[in-house]
Amino acid sequence: MTHENGAGEVDDILAALADPTRRRLLDVLSAQGEASATTLAERLPVSRQAIVKHLAVLDAAGLVSGRRVGREVRYTVQPAALTATARWMAALANDWDRRLARIKRLAEAAERDSR
Repeated sequence: MTHENGAGEVDDILAALADPTRRRLLDVLSAQGEASATTLAERLPVSRQAIVKHLAVLDAAGLVSGRRVGREVRYTVQPAALTATARWMAALANDWDRRLARIKRLAEAAERDSR
């Protein structure tokens, strides 16, 4: 499913954010700034292997990035992907606000005309 504005990336981001564990990972990473899968597994009730899989989904969606430090990979949040998604959602909300305002005007006009 791709949106009119070519925002297939938004689909990937929303799919990644649909999972509560991935949202929690983003919360923890946002608070800590940077963490390894092992550190994240200590903070969440999920196995390290599950954390690695969730991080791969978040990475593919552009929500986190990892960098190797010695033998571990440390992950950080990439806010640009969230910003782009927030802009898309705001535009969608504005479009719906305009549509609803038009429906309201039409309903009010019809009510006045029926009196």
